[in-house]
Order: sequence, then structure tokens, then C-alpha cells
Amino acid sequence: MELKERIAKLRRIKNLTQAELAEKVGVTTRSIQNYELGTRVPKMDTVVKIAEALGVDEKVLMSDEDYFVIEAHEKYGSRGKKDAEELVKNATALFAGGTISERDKALVLEAIQEAYFEAKIINKKYTPKKYRKNDDSNSDKSD
Repeated sequence: MELKERIAKLRRIKNLTQAELAEKVGVTTRSIQNYELGTRVPKMDTVVKIAEALGVDEKVLMSDEDYFVIEAHEKYGSRGKKDAEELVKNATALFAGGTISERDKALVLEAIQEAYFEAKIINKKYTPKKYRKNDDSNSDKSD
């Protein structure tokens, strides 16, 4: 079950409308609709507010894969989100039909996530300065 499905299911269990949940969380009704449809991914702080509004721990709402996708989205935008979703999909395909413990699956996914974020940091230094998000190009203009 995905994050979008968990939000919708828990909201229904609590007998809340999308508008009521939106009011409790402090977002628009449209935002809740987008989260439940999967067209938008909530930021981490919004997930925490949704969990509080639904009376559950945020770990009930999110899997490790969800955390990874949201973190990649917050750090690297929509492209980071897309890359993270693709990594999770491909990593999950590795386990199809095999017998591997849930603990080992989690360790493999954790290693992939770590490698992804390390690669992003390493590759950042090869990005031309005019495309970098940090404005460290001003320090080199004294030449």
C-alpha cells in the first residue's frame, strides 16, 4: 500500500472528509485530494501534520521507500523524486520471486539510498557554476 492509499484509508477510518483533514493539517482541500490521488507528494513536515491529525505515528503512514522519495524530492526537486522512484522500482524488482528476508531487503534499499545521495554530492562539483543552486560563483568573480 502506497502513501496515498494510507492517507485516504486512515482518513476514512477516522470519519474525516478531505476538507476536515485539510483544515486540521493547515493545507487546502485540493492538496489533500492531490496527496490521495498521488499527483503530489507532501513534504516531510506536512506528513508529520497529517499523521498528527489522523492520530497515528508518521511511520504508520510512510514506508522507508516513501521517506527516500520525499527526501530526494525535497533536496533535488521533481527530477530527484523521479530518480528515487525509479531506483525504488528497480530495487524492488531485484527481489521479485526470490527469498530474502525483510531485514535484508531494508539493508539493500538503505545502501542504494546512501549511494544515491553520495553520488548526488559527488556529481555536484561537476555541475557548471551557472547551473548550481548555491550561489558560490560570486567568490570566483574577483579574477
